[in-house]
Order: sequence, then C-alpha cells, then structure tokens
Amino acid sequence: METKIFIALLALATLMSCNSNNKDSKETDEHVGEENTEGVVMLNELQREALDLELGDFQMRNLTTLVKTNGQLEVPPAACADVTAIIGGNVKEIKVFHGDKVTKGQALVMLEHPDYIVLQEEFAETANKLEFLEQEYARQKELFENNVGAGKDFQQVKSEFNTAKARYEGLKSRLQLLNLSPDNVKDGNISNTISILSPINGFVNEVNIKLGTYVDAKDRLLSITDNREIHADFMVYENDVHLLEEGQKVDFSVSNRPGEELSATVFAIGKEFEANTRAVHIHASLDKNPGNLIPGMYVSGHIHTDENRTRTLPNDAVVTEGTKSYIFVVDDSIEEETHEGNGHEHEAENEEEHDHESEEKQNEHAGETGHEAEEGGHVMAFRRVEVITGMQESGYTEIKLLNSLPDNTQIVLNAAYYLLADMNKEETEHKH
Repeated sequence: METKIFIALLALATLMSCNSNNKDSKETDEHVGEENTEGVVMLNELQREALDLELGDFQMRNLTTLVKTNGQLEVPPAACADVTAIIGGNVKEIKVFHGDKVTKGQALVMLEHPDYIVLQEEFAETANKLEFLEQEYARQKELFENNVGAGKDFQQVKSEFNTAKARYEGLKSRLQLLNLSPDNVKDGNISNTISILSPINGFVNEVNIKLGTYVDAKDRLLSITDNREIHADFMVYENDVHLLEEGQKVDFSVSNRPGEELSATVFAIGKEFEANTRAVHIHASLDKNPGNLIPGMYVSGHIHTDENRTRTLPNDAVVTEGTKSYIFVVDDSIEEETHEGNGHEHEAENEEEHDHESEEKQNEHAGETGHEAEEGGHVMAFRRVEVITGMQESGYTEIKLLNSLPDNTQIVLNAAYYLLADMNKEETEHKH
C-alpha cells in the first residue's frame, strides 16, 4: 500500500514539474519577444503618411566656425546695360516689352528724325567728293614728281584730299554707330529711321519710352540685365572680417525658393567699410544657378571659414528624453523576428488542447487582424537609437553615434518627437 502511494506522489510531482517547465519556457519566450521590440514603434502606411514621414541619410555639413551674413543678389557692371540713343530722335516703334529675353545685336527700338537723313546726305556727298579728290591728288602727285606741275597746286590738292578723307571717315563712323550701312548710303539708299540694338544678352528690366516720344542722346530708353551672371553680395561686420578669405564657401537661402539651400564661393572681398554699418561687401559667385533669381533679392546665410565637416541631421530628426538624445532608424529585422516568435507560439498552442469554439474565435480574430493590416498598408518598424548631439546651426544638429550603423541604414528625418511619444504610449499600455 505504501509503495502505491509513493508511486502516485512521484507521478504527481513529475507532472507538476513538467507544467512548471512549460510555463517557464512560455514566459521566457514572451520575455524575449518583449526585449526584441523594446524601443521600437510600428507604423503602417497610413500612419506614416499622416506624419509625412521622411527617410534619408546623414548630411555632412560645416557647423564649426561660421560667420552669419545677409545681403542681396547683384549682377556685375558688365552684365547690365542702359540703352540710349546716339543721336536724338522720335520713337517710331518699340519692339520689346518689360521682361522679354533679348540677345546681343537684337533690334529694340526704331527712331526717326530728319537729322538722320541729313547725316546720310552729307556722307554720300563727302564720299563722292573724296573719290574726285583722290583722283586729282594722284594726278597732281605724278605731275609734281615729274617736275611738270607746280608744287603749290599739289599741296592744295593734297590738303583738300586729306580733309575730305577725314570727314568721310568721321561720317562713316557716325553712320555705323547708328547701325546704318555706309555702303548702302553711297549707293543712294537713304533711311529715315535707325535701329537701337541690344548691347548684351539678357532681360529687359525697364522701358522708359512710348511711341512718339522724343529722346535725347542722354536719355535712358531701356535697361537690360544678364541674370546668368548673377552673384551674391553679402555684408560682413568688421568683427568677422579677419576670418574671411577668397575661396571660402557660403551656404545661403533666398525668399523665392523656401526650404532650399544654395551655395556660393567668395571671389572678392571689399577693402573699405560702409560708413553707417561698419560692414564690408563680400562677393560670392553661385556654384550653380537654379534660375528664377532676380537682382535685388534678399539673401541670408553663413560663410564657412574652415573645412571641418561633420555628420548632421535636421533638428526634427532628433528628440530628447531626460538627459539622453535619440534618433529613429528603420529596422527591417523586427518584422522577421516577430514572425519567428509567432511560429513558436503556434507550436506551443498546437501542443495544448483547444476546443472547436476557441479555434473558430481565433480564426475570426485573425481574419479581422489581417483585414486591418491590409487596410493600413505595409507595417514598418522604427528603432530608437541613442546618440550624442553637438552644435546646431540653420536647422541642423551635429550627431555623434555611440555605436556604428550599417551604411544602408535609413534614418527618420522628421517627426522624431511623435515617434517617441507613440512608442512610450505603446510601452505603457503593454505594461498595464
């Protein structure tokens, strides 16, 4: 009898031990699963779109020694022109409009005036007279050299010939300034109008005339600017002038391109201070002209006075909790580990006994979960990574990694605060 009781107690103890081992094993698996997802937030496609989540990589920027500056866009003197009339006249035709693109040599304005006709007549008359005097000069020279003609006659013809030749060349130059062909005038083709041509390539900035207006030689008819030669003209105060050198890089922004940063290279530094501001002009050529830049636009930026570049992220990519700072990176392994953990759970469940009603409920729940996942789109895991932050400048923060990340790691560039809040909320709910 005692032997039977001992055997029964031994069997009961063995059964309890097995159940305890199974329970401990299950709890261990659950604990491991919790550790794998600690510091991770899961977002589906709809949630990512709602946060307007941006992914990218670190940016190498210079945040060490910077000189803040502002100014405006300008063009060099050789890239802008005021168009005037060489000789006064009345506006007969205006061929361009404000903002039009023009090329060098293109006709801009047509002027007319009786003086243009008089000038051409004088040139034609002088040209004919010069032809006669040239022949007479050659004849008198030959006679003089052969001691046949008088020296006085030769000198007089020579003087008249040189005078007519000088007048001819002068009138010819004046016609060319008016864009009239001397050859056409000599052939008797007289024009009562002249064309004012564009001296450079560029865009028409000002039109100061109208039809019928009389314009003088000193009047400005139009203004043209070649925006391709645009550069940034910055002002730097005397405290920072000693830090400047030609060839330094400048990062700046303009009002008509929000969110975009342009770069330029310093090519000239002013040698005198502005009387009122005690600042020096710094001229920088654009490394790349994106277009749509207009002289006079306000610009602001900073000049890099050294080349010590560091790893940075936008300020919105960094979040602080207590004394620690974090960024979030995409973790593709979380989903795989989750699937593996689910597989072990299913194996454990298959070893246990379930009734038919429980299986149906689980199937219904799985169907609902699958439908919700399908509606939300692909789920991505974002893992929190602790970092050390450094300097901040122009919306960027210096980042120092405690542990290296793979080269192809995708980093969340914004909404880090919301990801941390969502992660803390999930962890709090899980503990409850």
